[in-house]
Amino acid sequence: MNILKIAAFSDGDTGGNPAGVFIGDALPSAAQMQEVAAEVGFSETVFAARTADGWRVRYFSPQSEVPFCGHATIALGAALALQQGDGMFALTLNHAEITVEGKRDGHVVAAALQSPPTRSAAAEPALVSDALALFSYTSDDLDPRIPPALIHAGADHLVLALKHRATLSAMAYALEAGRSLMNRAGLTTILLVHAETAQLFHARNPFASGGVYEDPATGAATAALGGYLRDIAWPHEGAIDVVQGEDMGMLSRLHADIPSTPGSSIRVSGSARVMPV
Repeated sequence: MNILKIAAFSDGDTGGNPAGVFIGDALPSAAQMQEVAAEVGFSETVFAARTADGWRVRYFSPQSEVPFCGHATIALGAALALQQGDGMFALTLNHAEITVEGKRDGHVVAAALQSPPTRSAAAEPALVSDALALFSYTSDDLDPRIPPALIHAGADHLVLALKHRATLSAMAYALEAGRSLMNRAGLTTILLVHAETAQLFHARNPFASGGVYEDPATGAATAALGGYLRDIAWPHEGAIDVVQGEDMGMLSRLHADIPSTPGSSIRVSGSARVMPV
């Protein structure tokens, strides 16, 4: 099975979050896709098969299927642009219809996805308490301007906003404890963010539910964050930039355009680079 390896949301020729990409005439079985994702070992591998009017897409982490993955979608958009030519591609996910756009620029491809619809809700105090304990944080570490919340843009995340960049940089947790908490709460990831300005965020994204300690770039969580900032009337002025992966040595850059309509799709864009075989 031919698997491309593409780093999404790269910082030019470096950084980004690696994803495996399979493009074929038909999707393999779920068991085969799970086996391949485990062998590839990236946080996600995306599988796409041609349909009459677009592409049927599924995403697998090394340990489970996920409903939507932003960085793997960006990687797929890059792969389709390289294979099919620049364009907009319609994708059918398990629970949503979205698009991804790819435009070639040498060995780097500019790509942008339109997320599934967004929603958010206040997080239960018990869940917040458990999450703070997981990272050895306290309520004093939280930025009161961005309350803890359950956020969604195709996948479910808990967002915790931190007052200080140093607190974010020092993030540490036990993988098994994180997996237990995320699975119990039905979370795909926990998104930890620090607002440097109203439009510039630093982020870290533990993905223990998929067996991954941390993602260096997370498009789905960035889309969900954009939707949440819109819900709380944060002064985003229509767009935010997210720097992620810096503390891992895998600097990644994500941009989200936030339209004014509540619940509407968020456009998340960035660069993607083909990784050496």
